[in-house]
Amino acid sequence: MEKQSKIYVAGHSGLVGSALVRALTAGGFTRLITCSQSELDLKDQKAVRDFFVKEKPDYVFLAAARVGGILANSTYKADFIYDNLVIATNVVEASYRIGVKKLLNLGSSCIFPKLADQPMKETLLLTGPLELTNEAYAIAKIAAIKLCRYFNEQYGTNYLSVMPTNLYGPGDNFDLEQSHVLPALVRKIHLAKLLSNGDVSKLRQDVSKRSIGFGLKIETSTSDRKLIEILESIGVTAQKVILWGSGSPYREFLYVDDLAQACMFLMENCDSKDLGEFVNIGFGSDVTIKELATLVKSAIGFEGALSFDASKPDGTPRKLLDSTRINRLGWKPTVSLAEGIRLEYQWYLSH
Repeated sequence: MEKQSKIYVAGHSGLVGSALVRALTAGGFTRLITCSQSELDLKDQKAVRDFFVKEKPDYVFLAAARVGGILANSTYKADFIYDNLVIATNVVEASYRIGVKKLLNLGSSCIFPKLADQPMKETLLLTGPLELTNEAYAIAKIAAIKLCRYFNEQYGTNYLSVMPTNLYGPGDNFDLEQSHVLPALVRKIHLAKLLSNGDVSKLRQDVSKRSIGFGLKIETSTSDRKLIEILESIGVTAQKVILWGSGSPYREFLYVDDLAQACMFLMENCDSKDLGEFVNIGFGSDVTIKELATLVKSAIGFEGALSFDASKPDGTPRKLLDSTRINRLGWKPTVSLAEGIRLEYQWYLSH
């Protein structure tokens, strides 16, 4: 990419997209193209085609997606598969139509089989059944990988696909119904800390600014007692926080600004022929959900207990990516999990 290249970041306001915008801006790229969802519906093929004809981007980062945690994925399966299929199809096809030089398609580690060998190499794709709770999302992301591959093979395009591990950082979604595990832990444990401190005013500020999900609405007229009852119904009390699952599954986490640097590195230094069908981007090690919750609890300073509701689903037992390929190309992460959690919590408090 050249500094004056026109670069379109699809999904620029999301967790990954906003990190890409930060990284590109810091890198001196001055001609960034962004467009809000209200201005451009990426599910509308004609609108997407017209947008590409008008803007004529040189490079595209496809970070737009419908995303969510285990609850959202298992509840809204039709929405997750449809929205993600059509977004990828429209952006990739429109990129080909106007001759985009290079496109980078972002996927997810959930594309791998539920019981894949660990750590998961790129070659394990489609070698076994997927985890049912996020199967719809995974199938859409697998289709996007194949779409980029087949465009490369048939039309000679230069479309890269990358599969990041679980991401977190500035811009995370803290809605307890829609969020991924780490921001959900941050939110729950923070609310519990406010309860334990008896800080009802800050508690009200928090729940008035961010939805807690599950159709639960907290109005200014909601009594303190009712507010406490609502939080208790989702596992948040002054004495303890109840978390979904057994706490035993392992998960790998990558700070989103590290991912953005990896994506820029690949766009500037690699072509599709260098990467094969796709390349993993991970941190290199994982922790159990219980260990993760303990790290979050320590960062927030909550002195209560943590407990787990084993009647709730765990999801895939382990999802550790093998990032050997991208490490050999010259990229490695820089932000540790403990430091990343601290930064995530700081961002949450300041927003």
